[in-house]
Amino acid sequence: MKILITTDLYKPSVNGVVTSVINLTKGLEAKGHEVMILTLSPGHRSFEKDGVCYIGSVDTGRIYPGTHFRLSCPRRFKKELIAWHPDVVHSQCEFSTFSIARDIAEACNAPLIHTYHTVYEDYTHYFCPIKPLGKRLAAGFSRHVLNLTDAVIAPSRKVADLLERYNVNTRVSVIPTGIDLHAFSASMPSPNETGLKLVFVGRLAKEKNIEELLRMTAACADLPIELIIVGDGPEGPALRKLCEELGLANTVTFTGMIPPEKVNLWYRKGDVFVNASNSETQGLTYIEAMASGLPMLCKKDSCLDGIVMDKYNGWQYENAGEFRTHLMELLDDRHLKNRLSEGSIAVSRRFSTEYFADSAEELYLQCIQEKACRMRSSGNSAAGIGVIPIN
Repeated sequence: MKILITTDLYKPSVNGVVTSVINLTKGLEAKGHEVMILTLSPGHRSFEKDGVCYIGSVDTGRIYPGTHFRLSCPRRFKKELIAWHPDVVHSQCEFSTFSIARDIAEACNAPLIHTYHTVYEDYTHYFCPIKPLGKRLAAGFSRHVLNLTDAVIAPSRKVADLLERYNVNTRVSVIPTGIDLHAFSASMPSPNETGLKLVFVGRLAKEKNIEELLRMTAACADLPIELIIVGDGPEGPALRKLCEELGLANTVTFTGMIPPEKVNLWYRKGDVFVNASNSETQGLTYIEAMASGLPMLCKKDSCLDGIVMDKYNGWQYENAGEFRTHLMELLDDRHLKNRLSEGSIAVSRRFSTEYFADSAEELYLQCIQEKACRMRSSGNSAAGIGVIPIN
């Protein structure tokens, strides 16, 4: 198959959308498919390089850090992509590149598939000061965009359930994003003889709720623990200041931005992966941590159901008391840590790049067949409605 992937976010940016696009592309190409990518250029100039079409854009970081909005798409890009005639167009973002994806899909009579990566109602603080209004706007916008597609991919059941509440009519398939497990599973993390090193990996942003991790770490000051915060972002200065106020200068380490190829080294420095976010659609860092053999200690979230399981590979905590209790369990029983590590590695095997590509390929073929049936029946809709998991 020929597959066009469109995305507002791409290398060198580091985030879940970019990781998903890169891993999906690798997996599909390994299966013999042709993949082209249409994305935004970091500047005003449009250009093509290594099978990627970059559309000129302007920086919109004041709205949300690291984002861009496209300028006009060169006509030749559209013509060339339509002439290439993709069998499937797979959109990854709802803004700048979505309308182009839709135009190309219509011109080629190809199904338009969209992955819903971001739960916008958790980001209302960026675009609307009134949270209830922001949630309604997020729901209406999401419903409008997704109902223009032939199929929607949700990275987790949590997202699929949310879209059902939004009254999205397009079929929703649950396909978790895969990762390159080999990059994180070269060896088990080296145990620390005394104390525990807690590791958080991710963007330092308000929605990640890192402040809670700092406050709970301060409340456990009598325990032999350290916290390593891997990554950077707009909340970095405020979080560093909070560390000083909480007296955590010798307990918390901020690494700053780490190249993606070196993040695995930081997982291996730790004993436990910690996360207090409730804004994740899937949370690729959870999978990376499990593949690295880390026990999990994460705030309870429906996206973790069936992934972080109590006393199998860690715990989902609900309050600071539970957070402390589970740390004490690990400190008291080193054999427990080893058992949880084995559980994490076992769970991570369900999230390989190969399985990701297989599931996407299966959905593509279903949609191509359905599109052909609709065309043969002179426009009578045969589209499925509801939530269909891809197993």
